[in-house]
Amino acid sequence: MKDGETVEVKGSAKDPYILKRVGETYSCSCPAWRNQSQPINLRTCKHLRKVLGDDFESARLGGSITVKAGKTKDKVTAVPPAVLLAETWDKSTDPTGYLMSEKLDGIRAYWDGKKFISRLGNEFHPPEWYAKGFPNTPLDGEFWMGRKKFQEAVSIVRSLGLDDPWHKINYMLFDAPGIKEPFEKRYKKLWDAITGPMWRAGDHVILLEQIPCKGRDHLEKYLKSIEDKKGEGVMLRQSGSMYEGCRSTTLLKVKSFEDGEAVILEYEMGKKGGNREGMIGAFIVEAINGRLKGKKFKVGTGQTHKILKDPPPIGSKITFRFVVSALSDDGLPKPASFVGLAIDK
Repeated sequence: MKDGETVEVKGSAKDPYILKRVGETYSCSCPAWRNQSQPINLRTCKHLRKVLGDDFESARLGGSITVKAGKTKDKVTAVPPAVLLAETWDKSTDPTGYLMSEKLDGIRAYWDGKKFISRLGNEFHPPEWYAKGFPNTPLDGEFWMGRKKFQEAVSIVRSLGLDDPWHKINYMLFDAPGIKEPFEKRYKKLWDAITGPMWRAGDHVILLEQIPCKGRDHLEKYLKSIEDKKGEGVMLRQSGSMYEGCRSTTLLKVKSFEDGEAVILEYEMGKKGGNREGMIGAFIVEAINGRLKGKKFKVGTGQTHKILKDPPPIGSKITFRFVVSALSDDGLPKPASFVGLAIDK
């Protein structure tokens, strides 16, 4: 299969399964492939073996094409790091004196001095060169490819054994949890380290710019400039604040819209005669966090035709987006837009 190519294979389901290649990752829409706990580039199934051949799959997966579930007794419980999490700006707080930075649509990655771990404590596995020169003290940042490239970044950081694709991933550094000083001093020490002669990490490590906010007008103009470039929004950091390993009002997120996570409960088929006839028309979901937690509604925009023809299975977690000012009287989004499969951020 060529990079980007898809192949249909008849299986036990009514509709054919879709095989796809993205870089060095080969996927299948069948439940056997989806439900594996392996990194996505180390999964296989009988449909992939049928198309690619057992010899190819054996070589690709390092000599074994047998996928086994891990033993429960050997399972390692992930320990979440104590990271600083943002509250939402309520518009009543005067932003003057706060420090502004772009809110990135990346994957939160905490460097604990030895390895990168996610917000929920799961380890990332970049190639060895990626963390070369990193200090043995904690750093806080995000893996980021650029605006509107979240799903592509997710496919890379969730894989194992890749090398070249990681050259596309920047580590956007924004804090040093191990330094017990106010934010401005932590930031200056990071700047001095990165620009100094002793820094040994590569150019993929970028210190996120912080801009002093002069007031509401300044914040609104900066937010508009970010959104005009298809960015997510703005983060406000309280001047002089200490690093807290919890959700705190010292860090505020500012967006014209909000996003949240939900579980797919069922599908609604596309209307006859419409542009979604013969495929899924919308996801019926229940929000699992944020202001919409517990509410059930439709997510009917944002999906590509490929996703609507091969939707995530019932029970999958997705990320959705909505405009707060457009909520109905009963607090439901009008509309809710699909962003992608939820990832541990």
